[in-house]
Amino acid sequence: MFLFHQYDSFRIFLLVSISIPFLAFSIPRFIAPTREGPEKLASYESGIEPKGDTWIRFQIRHYMFALVFTVSDVETVFLYPWAIAFGDLGLFAFIEVIVFIFILVVGLVYAWRKGASEWSQFPNIRMKMREEKSNTKVKTLSSIQ
Repeated sequence: MFLFHQYDSFRIFLLVSISIPFLAFSIPRFIAPTREGPEKLASYESGIEPKGDTWIRFQIRHYMFALVFTVSDVETVFLYPWAIAFGDLGLFAFIEVIVFIFILVVGLVYAWRKGASEWSQFPNIRMKMREEKSNTKVKTLSSIQ
C-alpha cells in the first residue's frame, strides 16, 4: 500500500547522524580517567599559575572588534553566492547588492568612528594628546602677544 521501504536509506543516514555525536560524547566518559583534585579544578592559563581572580571583566572593545569581524564575514558569505549567479540575476539584484553593501559600509564607518576597530587604549590617549597639543598652542599664542 505505502512505499515506506523507499525511505530506508534516509532512516539509516538519520540513525548514523544521531549516533555519531552520542558516541563521541559517551565513549570518552567511559574510557577517560577521572581524577579530581585541586589541580584539576584550578583554571589553566597556558601553563602559568593564575594570578588573582579568574572571573574578570573584559572590555567591551573586544566584543566590538569581534562583531565587526563577524559582520565582515557574514558580508562575504552573502556576497559569494550573488557573485556566482551575477549573470542570471539582472539589474534589480545588482541594485539590491549595492544597497546591502552601502548599509554595511555605513555600519563599518559608524563602528570605526566609535573606535571598534581599535584593539588597545590608544584612541583615548590620542584624544588627550590632541587636547594637550591644542592647549599648548593656545598658551604659546597667548604668550607671544
